[in-house]
Amino acid sequence: MHEGKIHPITAATRDIADIFGRMGFSIEYGPELEDDWHNFTALNIPVDHPARDMQDTFWTKEDTPRVPRTHTTAVSIRCLEKMAKEGLTSYRAISPAKVFRNERTDLTHEAQFYQLDGFAVGPDVTLAHLKGTFETFFREFLGPEAKVRFRPSFFGFTEPSVEVDLWFQPEGKEGRWLEYCGAGMLHPNVIRNAGLDPEKVQGFAWGGGLERLIMIKSGVPDVRMFHNGDIRFVHGFSE
Repeated sequence: MHEGKIHPITAATRDIADIFGRMGFSIEYGPELEDDWHNFTALNIPVDHPARDMQDTFWTKEDTPRVPRTHTTAVSIRCLEKMAKEGLTSYRAISPAKVFRNERTDLTHEAQFYQLDGFAVGPDVTLAHLKGTFETFFREFLGPEAKVRFRPSFFGFTEPSVEVDLWFQPEGKEGRWLEYCGAGMLHPNVIRNAGLDPEKVQGFAWGGGLERLIMIKSGVPDVRMFHNGDIRFVHGFSE
């Protein structure tokens, strides 16, 4: 019999957890079926925001609808609530887990995929710490030749906000910038919603596709290959 192999997403998650663990980040998890508060409202996403519409989000048909989480930033807000409840002054964590989006699939998009969200909160955290954290992570996970760029952007739960792009060049194909994640400094409303004082603590947060990191690292041309069940794809990776 052929020996089994762990899935590349599992292998990458272990590597990522090790890198961030050495930077002082814990690993946190939360429910896949979320309430409106943790998935949207607490993250400063208003009722009329397009992200709540059916073209982006699945909803249950319960009397009080819930949502298969659209991002693991929902785990981050739960951690901030825990921080407030326990009287902690600093907290940093990542959440590598599955999320769900009601969108059309293509080479870089899937209806269900894994997301790597994270945050660091404390009395003196700045955007420079976010940049330094990313530079350390990308250098270790993707290698010293990784190309990264930051672009100004807007997200309801961060201010200021940035888009983080990585250079993606599959073998035999033309290279291009691939959006990896949205990031920025946590909006004061988010900190306040968690029960913390934005005058005393601040922090950065980000959220991006885990499969996209593996695509960039290993030259995988299509994100759908991670979820099609073809065993040849799994055996094409070295652990």
